[in-house]
Amino acid sequence: MGTLLITNGTLIDPKNKKNGKWDLLIENGVVKDILKSGSVGAGLKPAHKNFQVIDAKGLVVAPGFVDLHTHLREPGFEYKETIETGTASAAAGGFTSVCCMANTNPVNDQASITQYILKQAKEKGLVNVFPIGAVTKGLEGKELSLMGELKKAGCVAVSDDGKTVRNAQLMRLAMEYARSFDLPVITHAIDPDLAERGVMSEGSMSTSLGLRGIPNEAEDIIIARDIYLAQLTGARLHVAHVATREGVELVAKAKKKGLSITCEVTPHHFTLTDDAVSGYDTNTKMAPPLRSEEDRRALIEGLRDGTIDAIATDHAPHALIDKEVEYDCACFGIVGLETALALSLKLVESKKLKIEDVISLLTWKAASIVGLRKGDLAVGADADVVIFDPNQAWTVQASAFQSKSKNSPFDGMKVKGRVKTTIVSGKIVYTM
Repeated sequence: MGTLLITNGTLIDPKNKKNGKWDLLIENGVVKDILKSGSVGAGLKPAHKNFQVIDAKGLVVAPGFVDLHTHLREPGFEYKETIETGTASAAAGGFTSVCCMANTNPVNDQASITQYILKQAKEKGLVNVFPIGAVTKGLEGKELSLMGELKKAGCVAVSDDGKTVRNAQLMRLAMEYARSFDLPVITHAIDPDLAERGVMSEGSMSTSLGLRGIPNEAEDIIIARDIYLAQLTGARLHVAHVATREGVELVAKAKKKGLSITCEVTPHHFTLTDDAVSGYDTNTKMAPPLRSEEDRRALIEGLRDGTIDAIATDHAPHALIDKEVEYDCACFGIVGLETALALSLKLVESKKLKIEDVISLLTWKAASIVGLRKGDLAVGADADVVIFDPNQAWTVQASAFQSKSKNSPFDGMKVKGRVKTTIVSGKIVYTM
């Protein structure tokens, strides 16, 4: 493995409080040194024979992004995505690590499935893959998975994401069990009874469109329940894709009480509202659904005040046959990895967040939730790096995605912020 020097860029590494003109020296897959820009050219040249230089003039150099919420679909749904195409999509989006959800087929509820995912990732993946195991066997909400075996095999958290653990007593036991293995529990917070047959947010838009709605309370009730259960058990609880104002407030109150609660938000939830459903585009169908403008503003405020801990993509690829149907029949979810940076930078352009805040939410803050030593560029850290142009304007073309699926409500949208190079353990895995 050779030596790589990234020079002339603006290095932003929020965890280590670096934001300025620094050169990054990488050797043997780790960060070897961080030097004043230009000092290498002044005579401090690396001795390695495979010396390679990347000129990052005008670009931002940052830790590679960490996604807490990716659906790689393999095993079982390879017609939607594979570990190979999913990690290629991640690399194109600047993500160097992804945590993949358990709703595969078979479900990742046993060590052999975790081991299969890691084997495929090692052989065909472009970025680091960290599996998330199931809370219950088969995601059926009846019997707990063998969490100790899942952790030993390589899982970093447990979640029945895609489904809510309906039984409160079983969720209590899950938290107690997960706590004994120091595993965070990630909740998919939608009450299945309140949400039954709902396809979008309940409100005036759902009424005018004639579509069955899902009330905000379907999320809020489960978030509240699971916060109380975390308080009862002492477990670490992470709320996936929070989408309502009340959900943010519940998490904020729990944090003030000192509970071990974290949460994430997706770029689509802080960018769009239920107005986007007006054309019956099935690419606007997601779980939880797009909410109101009031909710969207609350999510952004939650990012601003620190209530929300991470930006996660909920990358949920679906094939054409899953989406080119009536709205009621379409699958929930969208491709998220390749648009996350540009959508997040809209918050910088509108002065809602600083660029270092966005990078924090996409890197070390996300990594810390599941205990990963990722998301920063300290000397000795894994050389997982993204280089991007924060000002490059481009138009989203879903047909050009690296993901096998193309389901995106942002197709055709003009955005700013383009990944130029992605590096994993010192190896360039994506360039444009």
